[in-house]
Amino acid sequence: CHRLPQRSGRLFSTHTAEAFLEPLRSDVGIACISLNRPQAKNAISMKLLHEFRECLGTAKYDKSIRALIIRSTTMGSFCAGADLVERRTMTQIQVAKFLSDLRAALGELETLPMPTIAAIDGPALGGGLELSFACDLRVAGHSVSKIGLPETRLGIIPGAGGTQRAVRLLGMSKAKDLIFTARMLTAQEALEWGVVDYVSSPSSSAFERAVELAREIAKSAPLALRAAKQAISRAADLSLESGLDFERASYEVLLPTKDRLEALEAFKEKRQPVFKGE
Repeated sequence: CHRLPQRSGRLFSTHTAEAFLEPLRSDVGIACISLNRPQAKNAISMKLLHEFRECLGTAKYDKSIRALIIRSTTMGSFCAGADLVERRTMTQIQVAKFLSDLRAALGELETLPMPTIAAIDGPALGGGLELSFACDLRVAGHSVSKIGLPETRLGIIPGAGGTQRAVRLLGMSKAKDLIFTARMLTAQEALEWGVVDYVSSPSSSAFERAVELAREIAKSAPLALRAAKQAISRAADLSLESGLDFERASYEVLLPTKDRLEALEAFKEKRQPVFKGE
């Protein structure tokens, strides 16, 4: 992904793909899945969903990726949820398959082995916010004013994990408040609610702040990051004792790795370690 040359305007790209995976050229170990439907504010079409899942499948097995950013190719956008214009043309069978595929995609995103960051540079509505909930961390642009789950105003409920992941992220009362009222949060309100973890400064974008965060993450040992993510993600499903056993097993595997030995040598020599994911 190219760094944004300015806060407005579209990235120069000849891509016709609606979602694509590419390394961040300025930083080894950081990659982006870019949503690329600017005319529809990255509303999730059948094509975008299919290509997004292909990107996830590729990223999952790419051991060079230490941190992955989900972002828009266009400033002022993130993801406006499902494509309701396309939805009106779909058969019941197509709708059922779409919902099943969307659930699977967000499950695949949530279980990627590397840390993931959503860079929210525009409206994150419905399925778009649910997509960000499946990431490990969320960064909102300073001026973003539409972050929410509006489904109950449309006669439905969040159907891509929103009712479940919101509870796990925010707690029961805040999840109910967000969904019952269909309220729209600003970036700052979303930070106060715990919907996002960071808000960019007024002079930068969510993507730029996400890159800064990804750089901090990428300094850590890749195998350790993956083991930590796996152990943390299992915590909610396990009793404390079982969780501690799982943590210990994840820890033990790292002790003989080359990266662990490199970290010890670097500490001894008072230098930064050079990790290779081995």
